[in-house]
Amino acid sequence: MIGEPDPARQVTGGFDSPRPDLRSSILVETAQDRPSAPQPSLWRFLRHEWTLAVLGGLLLAVVLTWPTLRHPASTIPGDIADPTLQAWQVAWGGHALLTDPTGLWHSNTFFPERYTYAYSDTLLGYAPAGMIGSGFEAALIRYNILYVLLYALAFIGAYALIRQLGAGRIGAAVAGVAWAFAPWRLAHSGHMNILSTGGIALCLAMLARGHGWSLRHGYRPERRRPGWALAGWLVAAWQISLGFGIGLPLVYFLLAAGVVAAGGYGISWWRHRRRPPFGRRLLAADALGGVIFGAVTLAIAAAYFRVVELNPQAERSLAWTEMFSPPVVGLITAPAESWLWGERHAATREQIFWPPEMTLLPGVTLIALAAAGLVVSSFRIRHRVALAAGVIGTALLALGATLGGDGDPGYLTLSKHLPGWDALRTPGRMMIWTSLLLAVLAAGALTAAATALRRAAAGWPQWSRQAVGAVLAIPLALVVVEGMNRTAHPQVPTPPAAWDQVTGPVLVLPSDAGAFELNVMLWTTEGDFPQVANGLAGFVPASQEQTRAVTAFFPDPASVEYLRDLGVRTVLVMPDRLIGTPWDGVAQRPVDGLGITREEIDGVLVYRLD
Repeated sequence: MIGEPDPARQVTGGFDSPRPDLRSSILVETAQDRPSAPQPSLWRFLRHEWTLAVLGGLLLAVVLTWPTLRHPASTIPGDIADPTLQAWQVAWGGHALLTDPTGLWHSNTFFPERYTYAYSDTLLGYAPAGMIGSGFEAALIRYNILYVLLYALAFIGAYALIRQLGAGRIGAAVAGVAWAFAPWRLAHSGHMNILSTGGIALCLAMLARGHGWSLRHGYRPERRRPGWALAGWLVAAWQISLGFGIGLPLVYFLLAAGVVAAGGYGISWWRHRRRPPFGRRLLAADALGGVIFGAVTLAIAAAYFRVVELNPQAERSLAWTEMFSPPVVGLITAPAESWLWGERHAATREQIFWPPEMTLLPGVTLIALAAAGLVVSSFRIRHRVALAAGVIGTALLALGATLGGDGDPGYLTLSKHLPGWDALRTPGRMMIWTSLLLAVLAAGALTAAATALRRAAAGWPQWSRQAVGAVLAIPLALVVVEGMNRTAHPQVPTPPAAWDQVTGPVLVLPSDAGAFELNVMLWTTEGDFPQVANGLAGFVPASQEQTRAVTAFFPDPASVEYLRDLGVRTVLVMPDRLIGTPWDGVAQRPVDGLGITREEIDGVLVYRLD
């Protein structure tokens, strides 16, 4: 397993200790003090560190995302805009892979446009879940379950990474919770693509494990595991398939790490003319994994390049990045969804232009523990300095264009020179990396504290050792409290009764570029994904813009002829949503002489153009 201790090592405490510095119950007493008795295999499995880590992550995810699983078939966390889009994305991915994999990128929305699945981060990596169940309710249940699981994976991935780096169990547990349930993440309750960070930490843990490397002990060739290295590359490829919004920085991080490793490899060989220090099997695993990772990245990127080629208006200028660059105070401000800090930071949020992307508090407890980790830690001083530099560097990048005399302290420079970086218009999402580095520093401090307390309590009475364990549980309790949410869980609009009567391609009115467009996309999961002219993305395709302009006068001869030529067979009108839109009055217009029929079904008008 990742981070499995080596009995041959005699380093006290931390990842490589022959005995755990803290058991799962956070008691300082060790098993070496008592004779061991044979245990049933199931009991050993249940007590295993990684079983407890996985089960603990799942339990924490259910509790700290509650009430997500209270009514999973009718509500959704965050709001009824982006989450409904993402529920559709997962459903479409599964449907396309089951029915027509070659048509994956050409979804049933934005008819008659092409490559519409790549109009935003696709969450393609969740497509296998989309193969389970069908229909509107199944799409909601699937989304809500994934929403909880992604938090669990974030904890498990961070725990595995920090254990591999050399921290102890309590340090890894606290750091895992602090990273997976950081306050800043609560602002993204409607952005599954941004919350899905577990693969980042997990792939780094696997790659480090495969290369026999830890922050605490450096490179140890005897611990190389090529299979783990290959698994790390595959997980990285899966992470990229969830979207470039947070995946692209991972691409460049792995590329930079590969260049550094290759440079060290070359220098070692040139100086000593010895057998390659990584070994042929590990190099083969890296080569194969790197090729797979690169192929997946380029294949997905090709679809996005095609979107920009077909829709030049989809390419955004750096003015977007400047607009979404958070102020410095955003680094210590929590979103409204934070149970502990939300109301306390309300006045500060009022001064921030766009709080959902600019409230970046990683956690007060995490910051305090990381600061302590600069002074006292199980990691070497040079490593602490490097981690601190990483925290500062990534935090500056998270501020985007906020700092610097010319408005370009670093993030805009990357946007100008790194392919694809200019599409990352929200610099605050770099907090993913800032908070991860803070978590490593914090874990180092807690590991050192746990080791010192264990040694001091070795001769104490049992009740004293239990008291020490309770003290060490305080940081864990604090980060759990900071992760508690006040996230809204609204009811999702259900497809109208008339939806069963539509024949695609269909246009639903109003089509006014609002959240309702995303609701319509989700409605298409009910049935066999009929093609719809509706949809919402970060840009408006030319055909959709023309359709909206022409149909403002629907039903009239020009709009009916236009829709027929386009291929639309049904128009669904929602009278209760027309007020204040360009389509206000459509319901009262006659259809005589147009060669179409109109039927009212439960308050919804169905126009058939056949």
